[in-house]
Amino acid sequence: MQNLILASSSPRRKELLENLHLTFAISSSEVDESFDPSLSPEEVVMELAERKAQAVFNQNKDAFVIGSDTIVVANNRILGKPADEAEAISMLKSLSGQQHDVFTGVSIVSPESSTRFYEKTEVWFWELTDDEIKAYVQTGEPLDKAGAYGIQQLGSMLVKKINGDYFAVVGLPAARTIRELKKAGYQLPY
Repeated sequence: MQNLILASSSPRRKELLENLHLTFAISSSEVDESFDPSLSPEEVVMELAERKAQAVFNQNKDAFVIGSDTIVVANNRILGKPADEAEAISMLKSLSGQQHDVFTGVSIVSPESSTRFYEKTEVWFWELTDDEIKAYVQTGEPLDKAGAYGIQQLGSMLVKKINGDYFAVVGLPAARTIRELKKAGYQLPY
């Protein structure tokens, strides 16, 4: 039996892997998430995903480890998780009525190989009122999410349309991840 480990405590990533009928363990990696500001968004998410996967793999040398990281980029500015409600409000105001990009990087590390990739999805928001933004922020949902929203929950009411992989916006491009796991030699249950 091959070991599969998700190097994330994200309930969203956990649910996406469960939906794929994979058996896996969770081992959250506490890595430094700072990055070189001269890197492109693609490089940032792949580097952070690789740090997370490698940290868990170093403790589990016989496993296939999946690390992932998601960022939002608006007006050439990377938006991570907001520090507080005020920052969440500021982020959502900057996204209101605009298009932004969501980048999710994935790294898969195993005893035999290592690969990393990313998906980019374009997201358009409706024009939001101050009251809508404040009400959403007061739910607490935006505080642990890049760009201060979650597309799969209440944040879905902010999104006008997307172009790209919905699951990458949630936090893990499921179909691509399965294909890359298979290429790495992981035996799928189906």
